[in-house]
Amino acid sequence: MRITLVVILIILFNGLYAWLNNQAQYVGADVAKGKLASLSYAPFRVGQSPLKEVFPSTEEIDQDLRLMAKTTHAIRTYASDGRMGPIVQLAGKYGLKVTQGAWLGYNASDNRKEITALINAANSYPDVIKRVIVGNEVLLRGEMKPETLIEYIRAVRKAVKQPVSYADVWSMYTKYPELIEEVDFITIHILPYWEDEPIAVDAAARHIERAYRAVKKEAESIVHGKPVFIGESGWPSRGRQRGDALPSVVNAARFIRALIHTSNENGFDYNIVEAFNQQWKSELEGVVGANWGLFSAKRKQIIPLTGPVYEHPDWFVRWLLATLLFVALALAYKRRFAQLTVSQSVILLGFMQILLVLLVAAVAELWSTSYSVAQHMYTVFIVMVNILTGSLIIERAWRMLRAPSDGNGSGTQLYILYLLIAAFAVYKTYGFSVWGRYLSFPSAQIYIPIAGLIGLVLIHWITAKRLSRHTFNLHRLIGNTVTYYALDKIAGFTLLSMGLAMIYGETRAFMLGRDMIQAYPDFYERLQLSLILTMSNGQLLLWLVSLLVLALPFLFAGRMQHIQQRAV
Repeated sequence: MRITLVVILIILFNGLYAWLNNQAQYVGADVAKGKLASLSYAPFRVGQSPLKEVFPSTEEIDQDLRLMAKTTHAIRTYASDGRMGPIVQLAGKYGLKVTQGAWLGYNASDNRKEITALINAANSYPDVIKRVIVGNEVLLRGEMKPETLIEYIRAVRKAVKQPVSYADVWSMYTKYPELIEEVDFITIHILPYWEDEPIAVDAAARHIERAYRAVKKEAESIVHGKPVFIGESGWPSRGRQRGDALPSVVNAARFIRALIHTSNENGFDYNIVEAFNQQWKSELEGVVGANWGLFSAKRKQIIPLTGPVYEHPDWFVRWLLATLLFVALALAYKRRFAQLTVSQSVILLGFMQILLVLLVAAVAELWSTSYSVAQHMYTVFIVMVNILTGSLIIERAWRMLRAPSDGNGSGTQLYILYLLIAAFAVYKTYGFSVWGRYLSFPSAQIYIPIAGLIGLVLIHWITAKRLSRHTFNLHRLIGNTVTYYALDKIAGFTLLSMGLAMIYGETRAFMLGRDMIQAYPDFYERLQLSLILTMSNGQLLLWLVSLLVLALPFLFAGRMQHIQQRAV
């Protein structure tokens, strides 16, 4: 009965914590009538991709436009050739105005087709297409010279009646001021998350105002009265953190409402990126690239424009699943609790619940950020490794509580698993040290091994009633009797070294940013700021802590016979 009561109390405590941690959050005033001025639209759904030339049907595009008409007054497209034609044809049906784009790149033949399609669409649907944009960030990507781009802009201006522009990050118009004379209106992208000096969400609206005014001032010095259009601005709902810029649903909603408030105050013309999450972008920009939409790839709303916002609206389902797993595991250990005291049982049950909550959180995170069959298979493999590791850790915890000196027949298996986990961590961290711009920190993939080590250290401390260097010995913790002293040291020092390499790589990436160099020409000032941006990244710090937790048990691991002799 005591154990049953403990189980119930743990379930209730976990439910209370989950409920308190997932309360609705106020993120700013509602968007007027719940409708935006303009919204970027790419029509691709789950399994569809322009990279693989798998396009949506006309019926799917029609469904999208009907849905968007409830959310926005206008849309912006990025391509005109191929399967994009139905967008313009159907937009007028729902009263949507269109800023029509032409996608330009390396291939001159494809560029000519895009320009021709753009001109034809603009002349065929003058009541729907109100302005056109020739090229999107082609200069930023380095795929075209300004002189060639200007030729395309001039050709389109001669052929259509609508105002013509080119779209790129806001600093490109200051880098290539000659573009200002060539366009009818200036289209700039202001994405605080992607700035060389990332901007926290609370300061993002002020940054947009500063960037807008900087471009406007530059334009006024060349041509008076040239309109400026914020062609892209938004915030990702998921993905890796950059400096203080943290992707989340709440932050995305907060950003959009602040942007609209600032735009209304200043009379800015804006477009939000984007309508729907584009899973295919994960191949180019990782998880963060696939999560800029107001709606999911399955057309379910993620970011509400009115009312309070929930970061995890499915929190109850997660809690229920963790609870069911917890009850099942507690029943499986029912007879074993008879060999423990009540206090020992409380410790083991609490440990079980924590691991299961982390397991459910990891599964939810990994599965929802898998966008292909291969990624889903990888997620299944990682989850299975976590379940195996967690099972062995719980078994070890029970043995430690029952008899601290008791060995564990599964210690060798745990040791092999932790070696593999360490190798995985080294591999992932190496990626961050080389080029981590689009890589997400894989903390969720090793929640169980990390929490397991921390739990075993605490249990060893409690049972031994003292804290010493042997408390952190990996082999003592997992009950392993076969050791490889040199391998342990290599694993431990490599993990620490890669942590330092990651800090170097992240700092170096900030240091080399073009806008960073321009804003902070002094090397030491830029270095100081880059280090601050690196070390203020909560996700990076969590991964560093994970590396440290993995490294220390390997570094404190000694030859078991030496430990046994000292114990004697």
